[in-house]
Amino acid sequence: MAEILSVTTPEALDEVLDRAVEVLRSGGLVAFPTDTVYGVAAHAFVPKAVARIYEAKRRPIDRAIPLLLADPEDMEAVAKEIPPLAWELARLFWPGPLTLVLPVHHRVPKEVVAGGDTVAVRIPDHMIPQGLARLLHAPLATTSANRSGGPDAITAQEVMDQIGADIDLILDGGPCPGGVPSTVLDLTTDPPRLLRQGPITRTMLADVLPDVCPLEENRRARE
Repeated sequence: MAEILSVTTPEALDEVLDRAVEVLRSGGLVAFPTDTVYGVAAHAFVPKAVARIYEAKRRPIDRAIPLLLADPEDMEAVAKEIPPLAWELARLFWPGPLTLVLPVHHRVPKEVVAGGDTVAVRIPDHMIPQGLARLLHAPLATTSANRSGGPDAITAQEVMDQIGADIDLILDGGPCPGGVPSTVLDLTTDPPRLLRQGPITRTMLADVLPDVCPLEENRRARE
């Protein structure tokens, strides 16, 4: 059963993050609040730990797991052939609800990308995952802290109720705001493709990305 640690003060945050990093480095799973819902994470470069996320969530193994970063420069650790556009989008919209899909670097375990050739990355607008990734010196393989197909968890107790028996630590930072998942933009195609509409709209992207392939065209192409 997962241990729950409360994050109530800046002093408590430092101590709690140190404990969470210990758990992640040992191959454990840690749940924490983000700028949308609670997420559950593993050290992205520990394949057995990433595999545990699939087991804890009962997640299909063909669904890749996004990576949360501490800084834009961390893209270089997980992606290759990063286009200039990625740096510009990161400058404009990170930290925030924009996920970028990039060509995956060979060092990223296959468990993260489900055997694919791309990786999804973003920097959340929340001090806990940012702090964890920075202290860990590695990306966090992170997805929503719920059973696959179940309701999103917006409190630590909801995480405990759904997957507490299968993870190691929950950081209780209070309720999450919930809301719309991040916009997902695939930069491996020309023009880039909007894979999921979210808080960062096509209109907001237009100044830097006038030729983005609309979501509806992507859907028709897959039909």
